[in-house]
Amino acid sequence: MERRSTITPWDLECMLCDETAKPKALPLSLLEEITNGFSYEQKIGRGGFAVVYKGKLENRTVAVKRMSDTYMHEKEFHREVECLMMVNQKNIVRFLGYCADTQGSMERYNGKFVMADVNQRLLCFEYLPRGSLHEYITDTSRGLQWRERYQIITGICQGLHYLHQKDIVHFDLKPANILLDDNLVPKIADFGLSRCFAEMQSRVITLIAGTFGYMAPEFCDHTEITYRHSYRLDIYSLGVIIIEILTGKRGYHAVDNVVESWSNKLKKSQRDVQLEQVRVCTEIGLECTDFNPAKRPDTKHIISRLDETETTDGYINTDVITSQQAKDAPNEVHQDTPGEASSDGRSSRRVLELEYLDDDVLQDMLQDHGK
Repeated sequence: MERRSTITPWDLECMLCDETAKPKALPLSLLEEITNGFSYEQKIGRGGFAVVYKGKLENRTVAVKRMSDTYMHEKEFHREVECLMMVNQKNIVRFLGYCADTQGSMERYNGKFVMADVNQRLLCFEYLPRGSLHEYITDTSRGLQWRERYQIITGICQGLHYLHQKDIVHFDLKPANILLDDNLVPKIADFGLSRCFAEMQSRVITLIAGTFGYMAPEFCDHTEITYRHSYRLDIYSLGVIIIEILTGKRGYHAVDNVVESWSNKLKKSQRDVQLEQVRVCTEIGLECTDFNPAKRPDTKHIISRLDETETTDGYINTDVITSQQAKDAPNEVHQDTPGEASSDGRSSRRVLELEYLDDDVLQDMLQDHGK
């Protein structure tokens, strides 16, 4: 009989270090070991039908989600595993593996001992010590700076776009289900209510799922929803979250009022660019929460709008300066006189990039170019 391989805490730690590692079936004994037998001291959270524990490895930490009622929530477990096995993106929580263990246990029933199945259903994820976005939702007067909020908004949009490209609808998008890493990069989590739809699937969704306050109105008034329209439910939730990140509160907020609330909080050097970002994000949030699902933008349109506000403002810059571009940059600086742009605008953009480089880095670039 072939001996089944055993996964050790060290193997799990190696998986964490390898971004290409695929999720695996994990033995119950391993998850018990790293959580100290699912001890109370290791508990870090509780959801609707699961408890989350901290799992200690030698040098790293993981999160272990243990289903509290496996019989009642077996479908949710299977849906979550199905969705998580398909995803690998920086704005989706990293999934390491699952455990579906069933053991027989002698239990007393009506005065007799009977053999009963005990099901253990667990999931293992990367551990994100900053917790959920819910803990960081504040108004403009305190909490996160604009650049951090903007980074979180764009990250959530990119993560949701990835899911929708994979035909996955989350159905429970809210700040409590968005985790933050050490650099405040948002990661969408908790796929217990999610669905993965085949491309041509046309079945009607009848189950009301999600969290009130973030659920689209059509999901609450028994409107018939097919999978083709189900993506708009996530878009509504996204809009609520964006407005909440901008203002600290859910509900309607006039665009000009939101912009004004940020106008005195931003540094003068980036104010114009960042206020435009505030305006665009507010407009997107309001469009996403339109009561008419057909008027809500899709994630591709949202990301395109956000890309238009991307700039080298010292905080968010999608353009990476390569070594060759760094060598060419001084020439481009001298080729463009002040107030004069090149035909394609790239030279003037390079000047802006250089303005926000560290002085020492810029000096090194000029010396390298002289060589």
